[in-house]
Amino acid sequence: MFTGLIDHCGTIFKLEEGLSSQRIWISSAFTDLVLGESIAVDGICLTVTEMKEGLFSCDVSRETQHVTTAGAFQLHQQVNLERALQLSARLGGHMVSGHVDQTCQLAKRQNQEAFIEMFFGGLDSQMQRYIMKKGSVAINGVSLTINTVSADGFSIMLIPHTIQKTNLGNLKAGDNVNIEFDMIAKMIVEQYQKYPNPNTVAN
Repeated sequence: MFTGLIDHCGTIFKLEEGLSSQRIWISSAFTDLVLGESIAVDGICLTVTEMKEGLFSCDVSRETQHVTTAGAFQLHQQVNLERALQLSARLGGHMVSGHVDQTCQLAKRQNQEAFIEMFFGGLDSQMQRYIMKKGSVAINGVSLTINTVSADGFSIMLIPHTIQKTNLGNLKAGDNVNIEFDMIAKMIVEQYQKYPNPNTVAN
């Protein structure tokens, strides 16, 4: 479980192709990672499989490559990194699982003084029910607030801190990003669709 508050950006150091997976090596500032711990890489929950000085590796399955931006990872690419939430830590963002719902495309970005407004399109019609104005969404693992909602997308505003701390400020129109919708919104919507009548009791 994560919060969507990025620790820092790491850099993809090496990509190793396997028969059914890919191992990615990431250069980071972490010094106390534990073998087997969960880590969010651009919002994708992965497992630390090996560590070397200044580097750690994660194995990415073909399925994960297919449904996330991991399939397009490139050498020297910056990725957002967040370690799993500790129960004693402050929950400053929102609850993020690291299970990507879909990818979306950056349709437009426009600067507003020190801020950047971003418009994302290509939202799956089945996913639109999880989007609401002022609701939460994780983009490449970053916890953000939805500003506006359109027919097939939404917009968010990046503050200077987020631009400096994450890789979102480097996005260009046409780039794909990992999207995870608010898990609380998903649970409420799914339960309502199963049991729209509150007097209905499941047997």
